[in-house]
Amino acid sequence: MDHVNTLEGGDPAVARFENAVDAIVSGDHDTLRRMIEQYPELVHQRSTRAHRSTLLHYVSANGVEDHRQITPLNILEIATFLLDAGAEVDATSDAYGGGSTTLGLASTSAHPRARGVQLALIDLLLARGARIDGEHTLRGLVRGALANGCPEAAVALASRGARVNTLYAAAGVGSLERVQALFAGANHAAREGAFIVAAQQGHLAIVRFLLDSGVDVNASDGMTALHNACAGGHLALADLLIVRGADLEALNEYGGTVLSSTLWFAYHVNDQEFTARDFPRMIEFLIAAGARTDFYPELKDEIAGVSERVRRSSKPHQ
Repeated sequence: MDHVNTLEGGDPAVARFENAVDAIVSGDHDTLRRMIEQYPELVHQRSTRAHRSTLLHYVSANGVEDHRQITPLNILEIATFLLDAGAEVDATSDAYGGGSTTLGLASTSAHPRARGVQLALIDLLLARGARIDGEHTLRGLVRGALANGCPEAAVALASRGARVNTLYAAAGVGSLERVQALFAGANHAAREGAFIVAAQQGHLAIVRFLLDSGVDVNASDGMTALHNACAGGHLALADLLIVRGADLEALNEYGGTVLSSTLWFAYHVNDQEFTARDFPRMIEFLIAAGARTDFYPELKDEIAGVSERVRRSSKPHQ
């Protein structure tokens, strides 16, 4: 069966490609298999959209149409099938300025991360020959993963041979030795960026080294190190920052203090993250450290709401 749904006068090849993409993002492996068996050229065909992606790029759920940035449960099976069918593992799309490989897109994508398959997808692509280094777009794989909220992917890439040749990347993946080696050659902005990402990821030893080396404890990229440490639930690190003079009432780019910012995160994470980061304990710590609880009228109610979330989550299900 062709599975082509196209408007009268439309290009059947384009319609087949679009239907194959729909099969990928919906996890319909059987339909995808039948289509590629009938039209094997599909694995090399490119989208007519601006990103010019191949079918394999769509398994990353990144750099393509927003409504198609979906990771089905069987995405590893689908990716394996596409590779077995001859998909070029290092084909580049024009997403994000061009040169985007499936590996680069997958390692910076929130969707496979949320599904719990990002690292397995990275390993599959590497096992099938994906380049991890060399081209300009591949040199920043670790930094890209960190900057896009995928720290586990950054660590995985670094451990599998990706370059960690910037202070930011070294700080983000927790390599104190590389941070120490790269520090002298880094400029002021790079040092502050490394400090902030180290706080974000909870790397206490690196934060301490950077503070001892003269980095400003109140450096900010829109969020200070203390904002980031508290949002991540890194209590010991937050304590170190405050001892070293971090400003509890510094405002982030959204106008939030450390306490109000931490409360925002407490209300916007899932139950698993809420528990893992222990927001109630962090909020108690910040108040004990002297954080203002009258920054805006609703702040005290929001503090109380965190405790209420704890009570609700601890009640046995009926």
